[in-house]
Amino acid sequence: MLKVFKNKLEQGCKTSAYPKVPINLYHRFRGLPVIDSNCSSDVVRQCAVICPQEAIDVSARTIDLGRCTFCGQCETVANGAFVKFSQNFELGAANRSDLITGGSLPALADHAKQHFKKLFGRSLQLRQVSAAGCNSCEADTNVLNTPFFDLSRFGIDFVASPRHADGIHVTGPISRNMRQALLDTYEAVPAPKVVIASGCCSISGGPFYGSDEVVGDLNSLLPVDLYIPGCPPHPLTTLHALLQYFK
Repeated sequence: MLKVFKNKLEQGCKTSAYPKVPINLYHRFRGLPVIDSNCSSDVVRQCAVICPQEAIDVSARTIDLGRCTFCGQCETVANGAFVKFSQNFELGAANRSDLITGGSLPALADHAKQHFKKLFGRSLQLRQVSAAGCNSCEADTNVLNTPFFDLSRFGIDFVASPRHADGIHVTGPISRNMRQALLDTYEAVPAPKVVIASGCCSISGGPFYGSDEVVGDLNSLLPVDLYIPGCPPHPLTTLHALLQYFK
């Protein structure tokens, strides 16, 4: 027992102080894009051509974060004259249209459904559904249960049964084989319930966009309440979205 106390004193507290204390991510992290709307049309077109996700609208000069995999290819054109990625990880959105951005996102807390805060503000239980994901989104979601993030301290937990859940947290492009399983899981969650689309695959299909083998757009199956873009979303992106929307 004395060794346990000694070890605890030596290691100290490993849990992050976020959100009370800001976190600066590594400089290579790609977060909210900074877009120059006055950039040359030729440069914007080059960015659109090189984008593997067709996420850039040349005429509107916007990027669809629901499709974007944050690969950074557009940032290499003309030394980032049109777009550069910041370290801002606050990417959650309440509406799909909000993810089509010219470089800014509306404050998520202002667009959250207030009755969800009243219902789940003190305790939110989620059932994770991996609908044919590559396991990147799932892995970065699991990280939230580690001592550093300690998701449970906010009253948020992932549970084993949908019957014990307040909603579902969906990752993956939703393959044909997973479609019915996803719908059955949603039906098993007691009302009122929430639906969270996490990662570009569940939002738009991601790299599988346009394939006949996937549904791709979760909102075409279920009413999505919260979108968390990324490929995969950084754990802090997910944590920020959950706290702003529900707390």
